[in-house]
Amino acid sequence: MTANVPEAGAPSAVPVAPDAEWLRVHPASPFVRGWVALAAIGFFFGRDFFERLLQGRPLFEEDFAGRAPWLLAGGGIVLVMTVLGFILTWYFTKYQVAEGYVRVNSGFLFRQQRQARLDRVQAIDIVQPLLARIFGLAELKFEVADAGESAVKLAYLRMDDARQLRATILARAAGVLPDPARPQEAAPEAPEYPVLSVPPSRLIGSLLLSEQSFFVAVGGIASVILSAVTDNRGFFFYLIPAVLGLAASYWGSFNKGYNFTAAISPDGIRLRYGLLDMQAQTLPPGRVQALKVAQSPLWRIFGWYRIQVNVAGYGAAGSNGETASRTTLLPVGKLPDVMSMLALVLPDPGTPEPGRIFAAGLSGLDSDGGFVTTPHRGRFLAPLGWRRNGFATTDTALLLRSGRWWRELVVVPHQRTQSMALHQGPLARRFGVADLVLHTTAGPVSPRLTQAGLDEARALFDAQSARARLARKRQTSEQWLATVAPAPVVEPAPVVEPGATTAGFPDRAREVRERLGSETPVAEPVETSPQQEGPQRG
Repeated sequence: MTANVPEAGAPSAVPVAPDAEWLRVHPASPFVRGWVALAAIGFFFGRDFFERLLQGRPLFEEDFAGRAPWLLAGGGIVLVMTVLGFILTWYFTKYQVAEGYVRVNSGFLFRQQRQARLDRVQAIDIVQPLLARIFGLAELKFEVADAGESAVKLAYLRMDDARQLRATILARAAGVLPDPARPQEAAPEAPEYPVLSVPPSRLIGSLLLSEQSFFVAVGGIASVILSAVTDNRGFFFYLIPAVLGLAASYWGSFNKGYNFTAAISPDGIRLRYGLLDMQAQTLPPGRVQALKVAQSPLWRIFGWYRIQVNVAGYGAAGSNGETASRTTLLPVGKLPDVMSMLALVLPDPGTPEPGRIFAAGLSGLDSDGGFVTTPHRGRFLAPLGWRRNGFATTDTALLLRSGRWWRELVVVPHQRTQSMALHQGPLARRFGVADLVLHTTAGPVSPRLTQAGLDEARALFDAQSARARLARKRQTSEQWLATVAPAPVVEPAPVVEPGATTAGFPDRAREVRERLGSETPVAEPVETSPQQEGPQRG
């Protein structure tokens, strides 16, 4: 039996509710979860019949009558044991939401209890695989800062029950107390306001113009040229694995990004996507540790961008397709879409000209938008990107931009800076530059300021550590509805990028505040250990 130990500062001596208050998952859950075992049993006992049918041979051998009772008995025993295991798994799986915790008990041979503090929930996802959608069921995942593994996973509940439980947990986590006169009344689901959606045509176009497509096209052209020069057709065989891998990657990205929509509600940012497997994410405000806006050279033709985030509990992207999709805040969108999502993640940009500084971070050069870039002496280390590599700061976030062809803008809220390090190799010492690395939770975003002037890097190191400490002190509540909404945003200066505008960041931020009122999402603090409180030089 294993149990999660509550974090430091968690409530002690939490009473456990009576057994009558524990609830069970849907009775069909084990069968939906274990359909592979039933399929394996059917394949094992039906493989021989299927092969005989394809070969045109008799379905039954001459001595089948003598073996039939033993086969039926063996298959029946295996089936009964499997179904019995499913029933016992369902019976011993119970969950409870009480006293600021969500708890799950599971297992009948090896008992396990898992629990998570509601105010530590980083995100809540509703997942519907294809088979679960057929039965109207859904899986509920509660993510906490535990290096990527879901602290609590409930599979499966009826879709209405899953949505109701998510609303209750988010309301408790946000500090909404139940009515004392009706303590057992379920919390209503918070209203939501649509922000954007990704058309399927744009999603398909982004896949066709991806880096994988470019390299496969280059490989195909090279194969044709080599085949024509050497009169050897064998070069085409090298493309088969690449084409198969590209097709699988296309399907995975299309299946995960299809029908992508984003909305804002008092309990956080809501994302929905999926073709066969539907998924609905809810990111509570302030849980985003770092954000990256990226644009490849081919995407620049249509002005497309992708946004990825680090969220505690999701882990590093790239380990599997599910993790990559869950850390994607926007699979493909234009500049107004980017500004809308930035306004949700960072409602208070900390500058009177958010449009100008973010536009300079996405497409600017040199000192546009107040960015400090690589000094002229470091141009030999980055002949193409030295005018792009740089940083800028606002009252609430640090912005890092890089890349001349593959453009990136990384945004790190000050209170999310866990530690920092200065890196300088032999060549960097020769040219008087250094890299500043910011450490956040695991994810696809790796904040790094490359080839900054040594004096500028040291000054930023000291200033950012002070800003991070001050930002953490200002965030004094674990419940975001107990904090004060950020100040209004001032209109931005005109945008410099041709063919696009940043209209949307101030308008969206203002619209969110007007609709949500005092429930505007704001960040919650990060508890840091003494080692994390002060940044470290590397």
